[in-house]
Amino acid sequence: MSKILNEVLHANRNYRADFDKGDLPMPPGRRFAILTCMDARLDPAKYAGLSEGDAHVIRNAGGRASDDAIRSLVISYKLLGTREWFVIHHTDCGMETFTNEIMSDLLSKSLKTASIDSSGWHDSCEGPGSTDGKFINWLTIKDQAESVTEDVVRIKSHPLVPADIPVYGFIYDVKSGQLIEVPSATAAGRVE
Repeated sequence: MSKILNEVLHANRNYRADFDKGDLPMPPGRRFAILTCMDARLDPAKYAGLSEGDAHVIRNAGGRASDDAIRSLVISYKLLGTREWFVIHHTDCGMETFTNEIMSDLLSKSLKTASIDSSGWHDSCEGPGSTDGKFINWLTIKDQAESVTEDVVRIKSHPLVPADIPVYGFIYDVKSGQLIEVPSATAAGRVE
């Protein structure tokens, strides 16, 4: 077993020893969902004051409103009763460090982990690579406020999203822990 696997299983044994949450209902108690980034520095439970059972938290690279994220939000609303949604991106996001072209080029050379330094991204060149990466929109980010607004607009304009769900847009500052509202995103996500 790997060291990480052992640590996770040990932590789980400790967690379940005092586990008292087995009776929580499936629908989130506070009836809202957060779409945010998978970045390990973000802890939505802490920055949004959540406990188990409070809210749905959907995470992906960049916290982007991909088709799968929207699928999750629609399920969250339609089957589990959420009534408000938050899109929360963050400062110093890895999705700002590359473009679709850079990712496609890296993947065409090797499927192994790449590295970055002051001159940019570098591949290990430990082939084989794949050209399949050219067919994915990686939803990279050039400007956080613009990407939050784009995602809120994409969510609100989706045909499966009811008009009466407000969607709020924020940027989490990884240096201060502050949630900073993106007024253009919240305006786009307002219920008329």
